[in-house]
Amino acid sequence: MATRARVRAPELIGKGGWLNTGDQQYTLADLRGRIVILDFWTFCCVNCLHVLDELRELEEKHRDTVVIIGVHSPKFVHEAEHQAVADAVERYEVHHPVLDDPELATWKQYAVRAWPTLVVVDPEGYVVAQHAGEGHAHAIEKLVEELEAEHAAKGTLRRGDGPYVAPEPVATHLRFPGKALLLADGGFLVSDTTRHRLVELDADGESVRRHFGTGDRGFTDGGPEEVRFSEPQGLAVLPDGRIAVADTVNHAIRALDLTTGTTTTLAGSGRQWWQGAPTSGAGREVDLSSPWDVAWFDGRLWIAMAGVHQLWTYDPGNGTVRVAAGTTNEGLVDGPGDEAWFAQPSGLAATAERLWVADSETSALRYVDLEGAVHTAVGTGLFDFGHRDGAADKALLQHPLGVTALPDGSVAVCDTYNHALRRYDPASGEVTTLATDLREPSDAVLVDGDLVVVESARHRLTRLRLPEEAVRVADSAHRTQRVATEIAPGALRLDIVFQAPAGQKLDTRYGPSTRLLVSSTPPELLAGGDGAGTDLFRDLVLADGVTEGVLHVSAMAASCDDDPANEYPACHVHQQDWGVPVRVVAEGTPRLPLVLAGMDEQS
Repeated sequence: MATRARVRAPELIGKGGWLNTGDQQYTLADLRGRIVILDFWTFCCVNCLHVLDELRELEEKHRDTVVIIGVHSPKFVHEAEHQAVADAVERYEVHHPVLDDPELATWKQYAVRAWPTLVVVDPEGYVVAQHAGEGHAHAIEKLVEELEAEHAAKGTLRRGDGPYVAPEPVATHLRFPGKALLLADGGFLVSDTTRHRLVELDADGESVRRHFGTGDRGFTDGGPEEVRFSEPQGLAVLPDGRIAVADTVNHAIRALDLTTGTTTTLAGSGRQWWQGAPTSGAGREVDLSSPWDVAWFDGRLWIAMAGVHQLWTYDPGNGTVRVAAGTTNEGLVDGPGDEAWFAQPSGLAATAERLWVADSETSALRYVDLEGAVHTAVGTGLFDFGHRDGAADKALLQHPLGVTALPDGSVAVCDTYNHALRRYDPASGEVTTLATDLREPSDAVLVDGDLVVVESARHRLTRLRLPEEAVRVADSAHRTQRVATEIAPGALRLDIVFQAPAGQKLDTRYGPSTRLLVSSTPPELLAGGDGAGTDLFRDLVLADGVTEGVLHVSAMAASCDDDPANEYPACHVHQQDWGVPVRVVAEGTPRLPLVLAGMDEQS
């Protein structure tokens, strides 16, 4: 057994209390004897949702020795609301205890710098590993098996039922619906996301005609009683009349024929896309990543690929997919499609000239023109959000998920975390508020001059008459509440901490197996060291006169099983993006370590 660094785990503190425990409060002492995996997450973060799915198998396989604790650590103001966290726990089928930490107290105690981060605590209460980002489930499972054997031999492993207590189910026609589509006869098709199905409703938006899907998570084509989805979202009509479905957690685009009731798969292998995988090819053979919405624009089906911060397209003529815009870097950068940056695009709406995009993590409204160039109408970046009307360059949104083109050329935005419906008018350059007191609106469709809004957290469709005058609300503006790291002026050493999991080594068969990309907001923060490279360290040079900003760091490492007898070793990608708020002060640190996997031995 290899010697393993051990650091005493700080206590779990969260002002919001515990969820999924039957109102029982827990301390680390209560969990002694179990292997504890802390999952620092926030429900806006698609990478965090990926990790929830990665952990499901491990959670089931080791349920008598492992306790997963979700530590909810909010980015947006709305995510600090306890009811919103409770809704998210149900929405995403989180089947383990969750500590609601609205003030980031436990986040700070564990020196976490990124969503998601996983921390493993052994049965004696010591931190033995930390992993940031996605793709670590295989490494954590191997560590769990080692810890089980080690502590069973020592007599310090305690087996048995965990602290999870399932909440009582609630009976509603819809449960956290995502998107809606107006049908030719005036009815609606709605993605009933948490129940993994589609629901066809009458024109009243309430009476159920049909369900498509068994209601169980899965990936199976077939008729209404056979088909399985996994958290479906966006819907769009294809030229042949079928309905394209963004089947988000299956990483697939499906097609529903309402005439026959049959669903087939258009694109996606069912596997999640990772760096290095093909970005074009036959639809069924290419991996996708959390497609969140779809829209028909400029002769192709456009896909909001939230999981990799890109827009892709599907061509039904030849059945192929390809990247259309975005680099996979997360942020707000306009320009030609192959240079633009997005951040979890989650809503699409097409007009003849523009494809409008709700870019949720930058709290922005953006669009793609017919030349494929990307523009920003509203929004300033990853860390600024709020509810402010007025000139578009000053207006603020908060994590919008839906966008709807209106007949007069303006755009309605489902401003999800503000619980509001907003309007942007390109002619005047003004943003106004159409309605408030909605509950996490995620989509809206135009019906006879009214808007029918998907109130996701109220589990219903709500019809609103478009007001002649906009609603007036008090301005609010926020920045993400994360403590800035104080760094020294001049030279800054950036170290990405990565230790290949036990039994693995870096995969260098085809060249360097690591990648590091560094940039900053504002760009003037860095006088040197930005750009791409293959080393997991970088000597940055901070510019004189710029005292604060955000360092954007993207790191990737590929490791493979290290067994000479295995002719076909399994390989794994470890990947994470960080946005690190920094403040330049004389007494600041000259070194910034970011843990991708392992423990920082210099700290």
